[in-house]
Amino acid sequence: MMDQNQPKNYLVESILVTIFCCLPFGIVGIVFASQVNSKFSSGDYHGAQEASENAKKWMKWGLFSGIAIILLYAIVIFAIGGLAIMGFGNDY
Repeated sequence: MMDQNQPKNYLVESILVTIFCCLPFGIVGIVFASQVNSKFSSGDYHGAQEASENAKKWMKWGLFSGIAIILLYAIVIFAIGGLAIMGFGNDY
């Protein structure tokens, strides 16, 4: 059992998601990512793999929700700009 490779911890990805996309999901990803190394070094290979999968899941959720929020924001801004160009609300 000692020949098992350490699972990826997704710490860097989770930190980037926290900074640029979605703070709550990124923090959860960081928590799980920080557990991977300690669990692996203590011999809990299954726990390290599970923490790695959870970190990956929360990192992806944060990334996708951040992208969705940015897209929705852009749509709203363009819609407001389009309404302004069309002259709505310019009743003098």
